[in-house]
Amino acid sequence: MADDAATPLIVGISGASGAVLGVRALEACGELGVPTHLIVSRTAALTLAEETGLSLAEIGAKASKTHKAGDVGASIASGSFPTRGMIVAPCSVRTMSEIATGVTSSLMSRAADVTLKEGRRLVLMVRETPLHLGHLRTLVQLAEMGAVICPPMPAFYAGAASVADLVDQSVGRALDQLGLTWSAVRRWGRDIGPIMGADE
Repeated sequence: MADDAATPLIVGISGASGAVLGVRALEACGELGVPTHLIVSRTAALTLAEETGLSLAEIGAKASKTHKAGDVGASIASGSFPTRGMIVAPCSVRTMSEIATGVTSSLMSRAADVTLKEGRRLVLMVRETPLHLGHLRTLVQLAEMGAVICPPMPAFYAGAASVADLVDQSVGRALDQLGLTWSAVRRWGRDIGPIMGADE
């Protein structure tokens, strides 16, 4: 994984419910000074409007660069373009299935495929429940290929006071997998639970 501060992270937002996950990932990267290349799938544009009230232009303004979903000739479609990895937040079943089977008909799946083949970190915030056996087998296949499966599971131990807190905790833990430490994450032994160094 690249550690140069100028090396961008690819952020994909697919059409699953939970569009706010992608929005917060972009905002977190902005706070951390990490440049981002954004891909929004066609169905995600509808979900974003429905769930967040934000337009594509408003979402795009949170990224360093945006790419059209069908632009398979974009810079991030090539392994020669350096990135620190990719996060898909949220990741739909369709998107995870395309990545697992090597289908690269969109920039989202192509960029994810490139991330894997280059040995870079691919973090998938899969948003689906319940999962049938086909889903589970696909997730195993992705894990075997090197992807990090990171569903947005609520961390109740963190003492969240709102849905926004739960979202930030999930996004922050996913960013941990990319070597990015976001201050919004409440950490065991530091902010909650037995505090390290405390008197016994």
